[in-house]
Amino acid sequence: MPRPRRTQISVEDTSYYHCCSRVVRRAFLCGDDAYSGKNYDHRRAWVELLLFELEAVFAIDVAAFAVMSNHLHVVLRVDIDSANRWTDREVLEQWHKLFKGDELTQKFAKGELVEAHEVHRLKHSIAIYRSRLCDISWFMRCLNEPIARQANQEDNCTGRFWEGRFKSQALLDEAAVLTCMAYVDLNPIRAQLADTPEQSDHTSIQLRIRAVLKGEQPKNLLPFIGNERDNQPNGIAFLLSDYLELVDDTGRIIRSDKRGVISINSAKLLARLNISHDNWLKLTTEFGKLFHGPVGTLQALTDYCEHLEKRRRHFAASCQHFHSN
Repeated sequence: MPRPRRTQISVEDTSYYHCCSRVVRRAFLCGDDAYSGKNYDHRRAWVELLLFELEAVFAIDVAAFAVMSNHLHVVLRVDIDSANRWTDREVLEQWHKLFKGDELTQKFAKGELVEAHEVHRLKHSIAIYRSRLCDISWFMRCLNEPIARQANQEDNCTGRFWEGRFKSQALLDEAAVLTCMAYVDLNPIRAQLADTPEQSDHTSIQLRIRAVLKGEQPKNLLPFIGNERDNQPNGIAFLLSDYLELVDDTGRIIRSDKRGVISINSAKLLARLNISHDNWLKLTTEFGKLFHGPVGTLQALTDYCEHLEKRRRHFAASCQHFHSN
């Protein structure tokens, strides 16, 4: 039985979540449809463009993404602090970029006078919108629904385009986050759609590589900040160069026709994550099969399950794969 989304999200334990949406009918989201002979690659651009439009509206960061032929992966970070820092007017300005709101919220956003008897209703609406703007379910809804409508219009049909619900899993520690990001970034290579990360179109890894060549980081992606947590708390606590090298090394090994090996630098990063070489390859190629729920250390998993009143035993066995030597 599918579990309610509220029983899977615990921002108290982690702000990082891996989400996946799959199409439900035979037609591809993107790529070539061998049956009809049509190509749908242009839809990848739809998804990527809308993904970044939503990132600029929501208090949610995109850490990684990959738009595949019949499914979509995203690794998201919920930024509760930013949502709480927004003024009431800023909340409405963000919300109105996607939805009209009502006459009262429009009036307040324009700086017009709000009557005393309307204040309570206005405050209630702002509280709801503030909550939704840092809600993964609303983010994915705003991503999937417009794509489905656009694809149905193009295909001249009606009905479901995506499966009933997107899948989400909590990433409970930095090792889980980095491993899942690498798994997502390596999707095109595992599927033999690309030979190298830089050739993997419509992925976060390609954007990061292109930005590095310009001496910068992508503006729309959650940045790698190294050890600068105090000066820049909102970011991934690793060096971008280390991550790119690790993903490149792993991609070369995954490809059977390429000679690849984990470099000394990448081995040091894996040691920091407490993941062995062999286990890393298993995790980055079989992450989706190994984990169907939260990912992290047993202690982090225990805390997460206690907060959401879940039974840990349903997830503990798979999490033991994570840090085994």
